[in-house]
Amino acid sequence: NTLSGDSYDNTRQLDGIHWRHVKFIEQFTEDRKDGRWLLMSDVCKHCVHAACLEVCPTNAIVRTEFDTVVIQSDVCNGCRDCIAACPFGVIETNPVSGTAQKCTLCYDRMQGGMEPACSKACPTQSIQFGTIKDLRGRAQKRVEQLHQAGEKRAYLYGADDKMLGGLNSFYLLVDKPEVYGLPPDPKMPTRNLDASSMFSVLGAVLVGLIGIFNFRNRGASEREERQP
Repeated sequence: NTLSGDSYDNTRQLDGIHWRHVKFIEQFTEDRKDGRWLLMSDVCKHCVHAACLEVCPTNAIVRTEFDTVVIQSDVCNGCRDCIAACPFGVIETNPVSGTAQKCTLCYDRMQGGMEPACSKACPTQSIQFGTIKDLRGRAQKRVEQLHQAGEKRAYLYGADDKMLGGLNSFYLLVDKPEVYGLPPDPKMPTRNLDASSMFSVLGAVLVGLIGIFNFRNRGASEREERQP
């Protein structure tokens, strides 16, 4: 990793190689006398209603037995549909393999009965691992503690089922989602038709409209010719 010149971040953003990114968000007054840092460890949200999974044309993206979302690199064709569909900007192409990649929540470790490496290594327990029910309970207690300490803006982002059915990686925030680079109301993409079929339908509609237009024009011309 290399340090960037204008930020404390060493990865700048999530991409096909860096699957977790710690955001340094600086909030200071112009005179620098008052302010604070907000830190956020960003990662794939493993959405219950995962847009990436829904749009994948090769079924390379699957939901595991742990309710996490994983990309199978050997099945991915590199089409980038999932990259465009993800409302969080999590997925990117690996420059070496040419396939889409993201956090797997350490699927291999979980298969072996171990917790993900990120939560195992976190020295402050800001990253925690467990059942959704247990994590929601712990997080809500922490929100209440922050409220009592005067941080009235603390809340949970993505913990309930209102956001894409719920995020299996949710967050405790103390400012608006946009401050952290998160969408306030992420949406599922429209996936009724793929691009090729969409163009086919549009072409059929245009041809139909042109046909109707020509028919009407021809009918009008014939009427004019019949007039004495």
